[in-house]
Amino acid sequence: MEEQINLGKWTPEKVNTLLHQVSALSKTEEKIDLLSRQFLNVPYRENTLTGSQDKPEIFMVNLEEVDCFTFIDYVEAMRLSKSLNEVKDRLKVVRYQEGVVNFNNRNHFFVNWRENNSDFVEDVTTIIGFCEQVDKELNNRGDGTFYLPGLACIKLTINYIPSKSVDDNVIDKLKTGDYIGIYSDQPGLDVSHVGILIINNDSINLRHASQKYQKVVDEDFKKYIKNKPGIIVLRAKR
Repeated sequence: MEEQINLGKWTPEKVNTLLHQVSALSKTEEKIDLLSRQFLNVPYRENTLTGSQDKPEIFMVNLEEVDCFTFIDYVEAMRLSKSLNEVKDRLKVVRYQEGVVNFNNRNHFFVNWRENNSDFVEDVTTIIGFCEQVDKELNNRGDGTFYLPGLACIKLTINYIPSKSVDDNVIDKLKTGDYIGIYSDQPGLDVSHVGILIINNDSINLRHASQKYQKVVDEDFKKYIKNKPGIIVLRAKR
């Protein structure tokens, strides 16, 4: 299996020092906050992963550039690790079903990420607030074409909290470190974007790799989701 490692601003020693600091923290939300904070201002770039139905998958670790999904991949893999070598092993498990590096096993959808990482995260959407349900066939655009040719479609029911229902009661149940999926009302998609909720005394932000700003940023969570269809919430297990 071919692999490419790009640590960007990091050295292996710096990664190991950070992971040592994180391991000393007792709360999961503090760990995710500290780890994700290191990525602020890291450039956004699409398609940092290599692989398709016609092209062999390469195992990529690219901390120099991230998209919204690889950002949460790296944060979750680092949360579960105590060394750079362990990060690489954990990343395979977080990014791929059963840790097998190939295109078909990659978690292309947020529900894949949830199901294949059920040892590490749980879906708390229905606990957080009032949900709407919708039946979908992921990967099927509905016009005879597919988002990812060669990948099987997935029929499932999705629960999401409409943005109009994200009131103070819902906000009170959210936690720093929650992985937020922005629900998509388009056929064949579960979410259009993902990020990490960060709650401070005076702010509630979505920390995410932003295509608009072309880097990882903190944005006001309520303002961000105001005109979005809704949210799906995954929470890291202890």
